[in-house]
Amino acid sequence: MVALGIILFCAVIACAWYVGYRMQHKVPGTDGHTDFSRDYFAGLNFLLNEETDKAVGVFIKMLEVDSDTVETHLAVGKLFRKRGEVDRAIRIHQNLIARPQLDKTYREQALFALGQDYLSAGMLDRAERIFLDLMNTKQHIAALWALLDIYQQEKAWGQAIPIARKIESATRKNMQSVIAQYWCELAESQLQKQQYEQANQAVQEALDADKQCVRASLLQARIAMQEGSPKVALRSLKRIKNQNPDYLSEAIEPIAECYERLDEGKRLVGYLKQVLEEYPHVPVVLILAERIRRWKGDKIAANFVADYVRRYPSLRGLDLFVNIYISNAEGRAKQDLLILQNLMKKLLADKPDYQCVSCGFSGKILHWFCPGCKQWNVIKPLYCLEG
Repeated sequence: MVALGIILFCAVIACAWYVGYRMQHKVPGTDGHTDFSRDYFAGLNFLLNEETDKAVGVFIKMLEVDSDTVETHLAVGKLFRKRGEVDRAIRIHQNLIARPQLDKTYREQALFALGQDYLSAGMLDRAERIFLDLMNTKQHIAALWALLDIYQQEKAWGQAIPIARKIESATRKNMQSVIAQYWCELAESQLQKQQYEQANQAVQEALDADKQCVRASLLQARIAMQEGSPKVALRSLKRIKNQNPDYLSEAIEPIAECYERLDEGKRLVGYLKQVLEEYPHVPVVLILAERIRRWKGDKIAANFVADYVRRYPSLRGLDLFVNIYISNAEGRAKQDLLILQNLMKKLLADKPDYQCVSCGFSGKILHWFCPGCKQWNVIKPLYCLEG
């Protein structure tokens, strides 16, 4: 309520200035300013009595729409929208648009503001119609961004792609990585419907837009695996190391699955050792330690993990060490390790696996679109930061 009072106080100040202006420039012999002043004090009385709806109505009536007052209307409407009073913002902007004498530039600004009101209110269809109408005006770039926001909310990726291309053309901003994500979204939905051909086409479009798109490679591998082509999947997954090694942890499990389907366990170990030299991440160690345990026993696997933890200490690495070493322990040592194992589980339970490098949002799931800062390609696995 305090904030709303400040908003309307600004309107009062504007009205007061306009009262003075009208009185200074009134035509001799007229008393028009008398009614105007009466409205001003009536609006002020409503404001003081916290009858904000009535106050808004009075101030809208007082602020005759012309080049001197339209900026005040737009500013007050924007303040109402930011406060969450969207219905009042809509009322102010509709009042502006309804004035036939309103300058074209101001009309376009008011239309854009009304579209933002509808967007804030969740009336996406109305907002979309307004922004589409503004495509050939001076507000076209802002309208394009607003349309992109709408299509993202509606998950209308097929409509978002051409809009993103128009933004790129109008602003010279590189939108290719974002466009690639839209294609990946389409591929995800087609993959769920087992429409493999269409999904593959969408993935290829994503890679054509952005050759460094890790998500497209992961999807391509998923499709290949479901179609029974582990060799094709392996090719796609190995590409990720060159695209962005920060996401290599996402590919390790699928890579191991591909090698196992091909019955090439020894080649998997060789590949993992090579990767581990360049990127000493826990997921690589985990799979490699499991293979060493199968072929050479628990003791050698535990020594391998211990050597890794000494060189690259981390909470997850220590947890891995405890889990693999506990099978060799006996008596009191095993009891102590079980206590440590339970403690590690509690510590890791609330520890996120992914974090946004832009806003710090974190969680257990990899979001390609950050729920915090609403950006694409900004969330990374924490493995790449801690080893």
